[in-house]
Amino acid sequence: MEKFLGDRVLPAAAENLLRMHRCENFPRCARESIDELVENGLADEINNRFFKSIEFGTGGMRSRTIAEVITAAERGTSSTNCPQMAAVGTVYFNDFSVIGATMALFRYCSLFLKNNHRAHQLPTVVIAHDVRHFSRHFCELAASTWECLGGHALIYASPRSTPQLSFSVRHLRCTAGIMITASHNPWHDNGFKAYFSDGAQMVDVHANGVTAEFSRITIDEICKFCRKDMSGVHVLGGEIDAHYVNAIGETVLRRDILEKNSVRAVFSPLHGTGSIATIPALRAHGIDCVVVEKQNDGDPNFSTVKSPNPENGEALEMSIALAGEVSADIVIATDPDGDRLAVAAKNSGGQFEIFSGNVTGALLAEYRISQLKFLEKIPRHGSKNAAIVKTFVTTPLIDKIASSHGLKCINTLTGFKWIGEKMLAYENEMLEKEYSATGIAVDYDGTSVGTRDALLMRHSTLFIFGCEESYGCLAANNVRDKDANSACLMVCEMAAYAKSIGKTLCDLRDDMYAKRGYFGEMVLNIYCEGADGARKIKNILADYQRHPPASVNGSEVAEIVDFSRQKICDADGKVIPPQQFFFITLGNGVKFAVRASGTEPKIKFYLFGEMPISDASALEDAKEKTKSLLEQVKEFLRIDAHRRANFTA
Repeated sequence: MEKFLGDRVLPAAAENLLRMHRCENFPRCARESIDELVENGLADEINNRFFKSIEFGTGGMRSRTIAEVITAAERGTSSTNCPQMAAVGTVYFNDFSVIGATMALFRYCSLFLKNNHRAHQLPTVVIAHDVRHFSRHFCELAASTWECLGGHALIYASPRSTPQLSFSVRHLRCTAGIMITASHNPWHDNGFKAYFSDGAQMVDVHANGVTAEFSRITIDEICKFCRKDMSGVHVLGGEIDAHYVNAIGETVLRRDILEKNSVRAVFSPLHGTGSIATIPALRAHGIDCVVVEKQNDGDPNFSTVKSPNPENGEALEMSIALAGEVSADIVIATDPDGDRLAVAAKNSGGQFEIFSGNVTGALLAEYRISQLKFLEKIPRHGSKNAAIVKTFVTTPLIDKIASSHGLKCINTLTGFKWIGEKMLAYENEMLEKEYSATGIAVDYDGTSVGTRDALLMRHSTLFIFGCEESYGCLAANNVRDKDANSACLMVCEMAAYAKSIGKTLCDLRDDMYAKRGYFGEMVLNIYCEGADGARKIKNILADYQRHPPASVNGSEVAEIVDFSRQKICDADGKVIPPQQFFFITLGNGVKFAVRASGTEPKIKFYLFGEMPISDASALEDAKEKTKSLLEQVKEFLRIDAHRRANFTA
């Protein structure tokens, strides 16, 4: 085998391939797939499949599950673009990575229970999956593995959204949760999101433990679980769906506004899981929901869109066309696993404008704070015991909104798991202080919303709203991941409020800018696929650390915050974990952040511009000037990144 690999195969790729191929119990079809790659001399494909081992990132693990070059063994008798077997490779997401990740999660959970004097408890996991290729198979394989290891696994009978999985972990009081999904990634990807008992994705303290366990697992151990045994796996019924839809309903603040102001919304799940909970929730609250039927099927190829990512405006083309035909007020769309929301709203001229995730997040923050004050659920002057939580790379407009209302704004690292971690900290602080004061052990999720919120305000911090620029929002306290299902309902309520005062969501947006100043944002994504791409991403980050820019597009750098070296604290005084993440401020006021994506092979630049305006008449000019400036900086950063990608240390 070694002599066939050749000089073009990277040493690490050759080592990973040989270790897998030499496994005594390695499945025959998988071995045949490797043999075909080697015998045909497909060095580039071998490098892309084996140059490293798949790792946990900000969202668990994601990668290709269908290769660019599909071997005959993988294709089997399939005549479609989906082979019968997931692609073999240590980089790719396949049976081996699913089993290995499940084993690692089980071992960590067992150790955690033992170390916390709960060894008598059976490690229990709830698993859900989206509509992607192999998702059902991976879900069953994970459940089978967990049961064979001695735990108890619960699965849904069909696809469910990520936020429902988060809710289910808490509702069923499980040790952990697994979501099989690649979210909004291309059709050929799939992935594994790991959740802990609080219902949030695992932060470093837990994820590092799982990663350590994962690194110790051998391919020989993994191969023992390749055959599925579903005999002990429990399949959940529809009662959990009803509980989750009720939880979504708790995010509505003004039912009276929804009842008095009819909102017509065009909704698209973009072929994903969104419709399972979103449509019942919207219709239960009297919202006239018109569904894009051609995108309401669980199509793993996402055949009507170039990309199922709500961040891409073209994904909304079919929805906006239908909205014009049915005279809708707004368009809402969710990504394949139902955690990201896209919004478009009709302006005063009858045209639909697509909102960025930053705009949607800022509008919801402004609306919900204002309504909570109106309802006297938080003081009119504000409170430092109530908070908006967002990521550092989300618009600073939200910081300004929170400050102007007298609330805390907590900034976290990228990834909604950090927002979930902050929610857990507030939950635990409240529970401990209430028990200390009264001797009562509060059932957090079993307590009414009003009582729980009052206890949080008294003893800790009330989480009002959380969001990130990448189209994720959350207001419910019994879900701990971004939730597009409830966000759809919140946006419809906000649209009803706008209608009640004779305005549109576009008017509310412009009113917000007129009051707070104009804030503009852009994102630059530089994709770096495969082994060479991973090298380039590593080079860019290393070069930013070694040789940070002195000026950008002719403007001197005023400040550089290096999260890997500096001690950074949030508004609660909590130290932010170190990460290769840079936040840079220029002398002209433009800011930008640099980080590698934890879920896709790309490096991301987040650009921010701010311009004060005297009145609404100055808004369009401010928009154009900010856009022009950010475009210039964006182009500079793009060229500079390609230069840094190819440096030699």
